[in-house]
Amino acid sequence: MKRRKFFRTASALSASVIVNPLLASDKNSYTKMPDSPVQKPKRLREGDTVGLVAPAGFISENQLARSIQNLEKLGFRVKYTDRLFARHGYFAGDDETRARDLEGMFADPVVKGIFCVRGGWGSARIIPYLDFGLIKNNPKAFLGFSDITTLSYVLFVKTGLVTFHGVNSATSFNEYTTQNFKKVVCNPSPKTVLYTADEERTETEYETRVIRSGVAAGPLVGGNLSIMVSLLGTPYDIDTEGKLIFIEEVREEPYRIDRMLTQMRIAGKFCGAAGVVMGVFRDCHPRIEDSHGFSLHEVLYDRLHDLGIPVLYGMSFGHIVNKLTFPVGIQAELNTVYKKITLLEEAVTGE
Repeated sequence: MKRRKFFRTASALSASVIVNPLLASDKNSYTKMPDSPVQKPKRLREGDTVGLVAPAGFISENQLARSIQNLEKLGFRVKYTDRLFARHGYFAGDDETRARDLEGMFADPVVKGIFCVRGGWGSARIIPYLDFGLIKNNPKAFLGFSDITTLSYVLFVKTGLVTFHGVNSATSFNEYTTQNFKKVVCNPSPKTVLYTADEERTETEYETRVIRSGVAAGPLVGGNLSIMVSLLGTPYDIDTEGKLIFIEEVREEPYRIDRMLTQMRIAGKFCGAAGVVMGVFRDCHPRIEDSHGFSLHEVLYDRLHDLGIPVLYGMSFGHIVNKLTFPVGIQAELNTVYKKITLLEEAVTGE
């Protein structure tokens, strides 16, 4: 299909009064609300001890050193166990070892917050070994992104714990990322405005684009797109009705983005959602030049514009240097005109 014809078709569909059967379908029967009421962790303070864990891929000495340096610059003391150095194939130790290390950080009264060093793959494999009662009784700030989306989902569903999508400890903590982390996790306000980074965006993948304009409010849920899709139909899927869904992805071709968003549509994940906000989908362009193919933005427009809810692309989160911190489960407002997210409540307690 030629691009000009594609946009004519997309515009006609969005203006049509015909109800899209995928949007009108029943919600997936496995969709769940949290098993427990939403509970906020205590805010992190300078001088607090934070724990390092690797629930997915194994880490290098350089990643550990960078993690310690990043967190000490923030004023934290850093704690980790010998399990952090384990390696089992491409994992940071076997599944049970990784689960015990994570549990241990929740159980340790000295540790006030938990940072994942990196993502990779493997978080889903430790779910059967986790003691959710222990975690529920010891709520703490838990931070990570990419594959760590799995644990953000699982902890929210099973314990009600507000988790944080933003940084892994081995990634860059530049000034923008640090300021946004602190105002969400360390120095909260009743209302916190999160703007996208004001930077030179010479590449189209970094451009902030309004796919459908509007203002919407609801609790934030989301994470990495491929991980979100992998949890569809499981007991750990998150109810998206009335929610602001935030999505990020990296190194996936447009046809794969199309496939995953289509799967979410078929599963009813956009039914009744309040809005959609996307980060920068870095390096998600076609691998082979194809004059008949679709670009990333054409796919996003086609799959999301006709939802009838506000949709914004290009907020500063995901696999990029400038990262916002998004708290899962916290009430927020999306405004596509000003291209901002406003947290409508504190994500942590002041205790």
